[in-house]
Amino acid sequence: MTKQTSPVNITKTNNAKAFWLSIALHVVLLIGLLSGDFASMPKPTPTPAPQTGEPIKAVVIDKAKLDHAINKIKKEKANQINAEQKRIKDAEKREADAKKRRAKEEARIKSLEAQRKKKEQEKIKADKAAKAAKVKADNAEKIRKQKEQEKQAAEEAAAAARSKRLKEEAAAKKAEEQRLEKIAEQKRQEKAAKEQAIQDAMLAEQMAVEMASRNQARQQQVMTEIQRYSALITQSINQRMIKDRSTMENKSCKLMLKLAPSGFVIDVKAGQGDKVVCDAATIAIGKAGNLPVSKDPEVFKEMSNLSVLVIPSF
Repeated sequence: MTKQTSPVNITKTNNAKAFWLSIALHVVLLIGLLSGDFASMPKPTPTPAPQTGEPIKAVVIDKAKLDHAINKIKKEKANQINAEQKRIKDAEKREADAKKRRAKEEARIKSLEAQRKKKEQEKIKADKAAKAAKVKADNAEKIRKQKEQEKQAAEEAAAAARSKRLKEEAAAKKAEEQRLEKIAEQKRQEKAAKEQAIQDAMLAEQMAVEMASRNQARQQQVMTEIQRYSALITQSINQRMIKDRSTMENKSCKLMLKLAPSGFVIDVKAGQGDKVVCDAATIAIGKAGNLPVSKDPEVFKEMSNLSVLVIPSF
């Protein structure tokens, strides 16, 4: 069988050829750059010049620079080859590892298949043994049931006679028990009715007291919230008022506000108080837009028509 050339070896050969070809091309290019392409440059119009007697200097290629450039190119290509060889080596290693894994997996599958076949044979053998045991057990069960039926028939005959006698005795006993139970139940119901009536009356009284206490506490809470928001509204108005100490000091104004749930002032009416303070407070309300109100529906219901006393603070 002919041995095939590895793709990795072909790649190595191609890389070596490319390396030397690249070096040759770089050397030619470098020489051209150092010497200059004077043939393509336009020739200037000759002009007479004084003879200085100095010799014309020729362009000389710096060998050290050339060697340095060639070495640099060699080093770069060597690094490229090394990198490519490393990549090839890594690829070969991955391929070898993959082959090992495949071989290991194939061995594991073969082992599992062998175990499956062994268990299948064991199951077939166990099924045959179970089937034989079942046939034997069925026969034994048939004989046992036959004897059981014969025994049961005899017991049923005796039990029927005994049952008839017991039923007659039980019926008489039950009738007496029902009579006595009926009397006792009637007495229990009468007693329970009296106790329930007492409990219902006590519960109704307790609920009435508790409801009154809750209503009082809730009303107190609502009034406290109204007072808090009244203070916030008065503060908001005071902050936006244009105040003049000479005309407003020690004066006040009572305002009646009609509020929307958003805090928007639907209507404002001035009550008792100084007209200057009332006018300034009304203007301040217009500036405020929405005043602070409670989100609690029950509290807001009580404060939707609110009376506030505005006293200018200085």
